[in-house]
Formats: sequence, C-alpha cells, structure tokens
Amino acid sequence: MSTTATAIGVSPKRGVWGGGNEPLKASYGKLMMWFFLLSDIFTFAALLITYISLRVSFPAYGGPADAFVGSNEYWPVPELVFDAIPFFHGVHIPLAFVGLMTFILILSSVTMVLAVEAGHRNDKKDVVKWLLWTLLGGITFLSCQAWEWTHFIHGTPNGSLITYVNNFGQTVTETIFGANLSVNEYGPSNFAQLFFFITGFHGFHVTLGVFLLFLAFYQAAVGVYEQRGHYEMVEKIGLYWHFVDLVWVFVFTLFYLI
Repeated sequence: MSTTATAIGVSPKRGVWGGGNEPLKASYGKLMMWFFLLSDIFTFAALLITYISLRVSFPAYGGPADAFVGSNEYWPVPELVFDAIPFFHGVHIPLAFVGLMTFILILSSVTMVLAVEAGHRNDKKDVVKWLLWTLLGGITFLSCQAWEWTHFIHGTPNGSLITYVNNFGQTVTETIFGANLSVNEYGPSNFAQLFFFITGFHGFHVTLGVFLLFLAFYQAAVGVYEQRGHYEMVEKIGLYWHFVDLVWVFVFTLFYLI
C-alpha cells in the first residue's frame, strides 16, 4: 500500500518547480508582500533594539516632575517632553496628543479591515467608502506627526541649559532651544537622533501607505477592480497598512511610555 503526499497549494501534475503553484494557498503578490514585511520587521526590530540599548545606558531622571530640566546626564522623561497640544498654548497634558495620533492610526486599521471585507463581497461602494476613511486617517496621522516634529524642533520658550561638545570639539554650556541632530534641550543627543530616525522612518512608511491607499481608492472608484472581478490589491495594501499600524504600537510603547 502506498500513499502520495502533496504539499499545500502544489499541483500534482506540475510538481513543485513546474510553475502555476500557490504555496499556502496564497497568490504570488501576497507572498511577496509577506516577504517584504518580514524584511521590514528585521529593520524596525534593529532600530528599536538600538533604542533600548542606548536608553538603558543612561540613568533615569529621579527628581520631582515639576523640577525636570533637560540634561546630558540622564534620559528625559517622555511624558514631560511630549505634553503639548496644538492650539492650546501653555496647556500641558502628558502624551495626550501622541495618544490621539495612536488612536487615529489604529482606527484607520479598523476601516482598512472593513474595506478588505467589502472587497471579499465585491461591494464596490463599501470598498471606496472605507478606503476613503482609511486614507483620511493616514493623512491626519501624518499631519499630526508633522506638528509634533515642528514643536520638538522649535522647543519650549525657556529652553534648557545644556553642557555639550560642539562641532569644533569645544565643551560649551549654553541655553538650547528645541532639538537637532547635534544637541537638544531635552537630554542626550541620542534621544533626538533616535526620535528623528525612528519616527521619521515610520513616517516614511505611512507616507508610502497613504500613496498606495490613494491608488487603491482611485482604482476602486473608477471600477478597475470590479472589471478584474476581485479586490486582491486592496487586501495586499491592507497587509502593509496593518503592519505600519502594528509597528507604531511598538514605537509608541518603547519610545513614549517607557
């Protein structure tokens, strides 16, 4: 008695290398998206591990919150750095604005799920509607991040007295306002460098996602996917968008909460 085992998605007539196979019942496009996301996971993991390594190399601020000032001697307290809100000058609510950004991005992931589900039903009207909401969510998040960067760069009205080594190798002590890649008013230079690189790299991914969402929204609206008979492109873009949202959860947790 003999039995033959056929791999999932492999045609018994063509064999593994004969072409026309769908491993794990996934199309070529979905597999390539998963491979891309896997490579991106390694990149973001390396960045976040680097952040954690540098974060633990500095002591934490141990004084009272109302006496906190920026210093190269300790790592800044995130909730005391990111406490501003647009249009409310002088109002300080720790992490409220970045929390709102996070909520908007997670909500856009929900609308993306609804768009993909509508695509499975071949419901063009719902696909267009939910893609539009997802697109607006992405644009809103990027706008919020642009404001946060602007506020972080310009700094507080009073600044902080920081001792650091300038570009000429001289140790100087002066009042610093805001942040750049060399020095910042909040803490060690690594803090601002990692903030710009990690949130900027994630923002680049969101920008790419917004472009893809606009492309999918336009093609769905004019009936391209309806003519194809499926909405697989929406599902592939959805995988990417969920990944971007998930990465932000880790960035938010490690950078803003710890």
